[in-house]
Amino acid sequence: MKKIYFILLLGFSFMAYAQDTIDFRNLKNEEITGFKLYPNPATADMVYVTTEKNDTKEIRIYDVFGELVLTDRISNKTLDISRLSPGVYVIQVTENKKSINRKLVVK
Repeated sequence: MKKIYFILLLGFSFMAYAQDTIDFRNLKNEEITGFKLYPNPATADMVYVTTEKNDTKEIRIYDVFGELVLTDRISNKTLDISRLSPGVYVIQVTENKKSINRKLVVK
């Protein structure tokens, strides 16, 4: 379900954007063997996501309100988080039809 929000910035510009929302209670959390997310808390623009198989991973990052703020598909272990503001997020990693959710802190 898409929600459209309208933001009036400083009374001069008008911008519209859509974001997905998610209910974290309904997420399946199957263990991905050998899953590691580091550094956490993250202080740089990159974090590393590794698993035992290190196959292609679908990444979804949600803010504390459950809104999708970043999606990416990585085939290596590095994830660019430079677009994220400092805060607390939930990262959902999907690999080979298995998903895992973890907290990610960006400083």
